Amino acid sequence: MLTLERKELILSLLKSQEIISTHEIIDITKASESTIRRDLTELEQEKKLKRIHGGATHYTSKRAEPTMQQKTLKNRQEKVKIAEKAASFIQDGDCIFLDAGSTTFEMIPFLKGKKVEVVTNGLSNISSLLAADIPTHVLGGYVKKGTHAFIGRHALETLEYFNFDLAFLGANGITVPDGVTTPDPEEAYIKDKAIASSRQAFILADHTKFGDVTFSKITNVNRVRIITSDLLEKQNADLIQELRTHTTLEVTPV
Repeated sequence: MLTLERKELILSLLKSQEIISTHEIIDITKASESTIRRDLTELEQEKKLKRIHGGATHYTSKRAEPTMQQKTLKNRQEKVKIAEKAASFIQDGDCIFLDAGSTTFEMIPFLKGKKVEVVTNGLSNISSLLAADIPTHVLGGYVKKGTHAFIGRHALETLEYFNFDLAFLGANGITVPDGVTTPDPEEAYIKDKAIASSRQAFILADHTKFGDVTFSKITNVNRVRIITSDLLEKQNADLIQELRTHTTLEVTPV
């Protein structure tokens, strides 16, 4: 099979599935592993896909970010399980920061009945927190259209007045070398400040966020405790092992 034919086949396979493994491509094309790795490297340089550990996925710009609505619909069952695990670390009397993420949003039903106080920069979180009868403080500031997050100078200044027992944050990318990342620098500032103001900070991330890097660094992985699902362990045991040498990793079954 010619190089061009192999590349076209790889791209057509990615149209029908989110991730394709190197071994799957080898089985279909009958090419060597070194040939397929070279094909994937060239396709990544052409910005036609993104290489990940053990294969490839769709190419996205480091500044690209799905809307809150898109995030909420994606991998929801997994996010609910991660959110339930995250809520189990909260004790009565805790003051917590709840980020404007789709997985942190799923924590709110599990907070009902707990004696906690919440500070949030998530516009979408407010009505659900009030409905659950949870004392709620809002940062204020500029509301970002896509993610419904309060960002900007006023939000950062308001954070100066709080200290948290626990902070729960979302992310768009996690690797050991590049740390925890998000597309928007303004949101990264808020997240980093919340981490610095917390006794302990948690990153809630479904399995699709690992191995990816987006535009703005939030923090190094060793500053946070990461909660994910066993779907990551099933897909990438090597990355799980690497993360466990640098941070505390909580894995919940889905």
